[in-house]
Amino acid sequence: MSEVDYDVQYIERDDRSARVLIRGLSPAFANGIRRAMIADVPTFSIDTVRFVENSSVMFDEMLGLRLGLVPLTTPIDDFEIGDEVTLALDVEGPGTAYSGDLASAEPLVEPADENIPIIELKEGQRIELEADAVLDTGKEHAKHQGGVSVGYRHLQRVTVDGDIGEFDEEETRILRGVIETGDGEIVPSETFDHDLTERYPGKDLTVEDVSGAFVFHIETDGSVDVEELILRAIDTIEDRADELRTTIAV
Repeated sequence: MSEVDYDVQYIERDDRSARVLIRGLSPAFANGIRRAMIADVPTFSIDTVRFVENSSVMFDEMLGLRLGLVPLTTPIDDFEIGDEVTLALDVEGPGTAYSGDLASAEPLVEPADENIPIIELKEGQRIELEADAVLDTGKEHAKHQGGVSVGYRHLQRVTVDGDIGEFDEEETRILRGVIETGDGEIVPSETFDHDLTERYPGKDLTVEDVSGAFVFHIETDGSVDVEELILRAIDTIEDRADELRTTIAV
């Protein structure tokens, strides 16, 4: 099997979001990476709740649903699919119960955000519960999707062909995403308000997709950081390819 060289460039990046330019991909492989980031990278999520007391106005099932949507930090190397971690919640009104009130038996697995509101409790209302968080993948349930927003589009190259005609009226030309200039510069479209006429006033332009070059926009819920989400997704694709290769060779 021939090897393919991929060129990866971060355009923007922080712990929870990134825009990444990858060259050398086929459209099918680009979509495979997107799907793997959504469905194949495991995260912890609350799956079972045991109520000791619930005197709030919300049914147990509704609280369980809210708890299942609280992102939990997931050190993937330290756990295996199916592993469970117990968390507890014991709050009394008046006041709002937040995700940060969840106490975990495992310091490595805790709410990724502390300020997610769960329920507002009035005077005399109380919630006491235990919950089991399980490590699983997004293809089993959407609450395990660490990649909450993953999309991609072609990198587009903008070439200046010359000046517009003397009597031609210049019209707004909206383009969203990332462009590559004729000089090879990578420029996000928001830097020119998504309007090419702002960056190239009075110019006649050609815009075309760059073959094999895709810009991914990725956001995570904080359960894993964005770099790990990308690398883990690619690992799952490689694992499936190896499994297929072994099966065919038998």
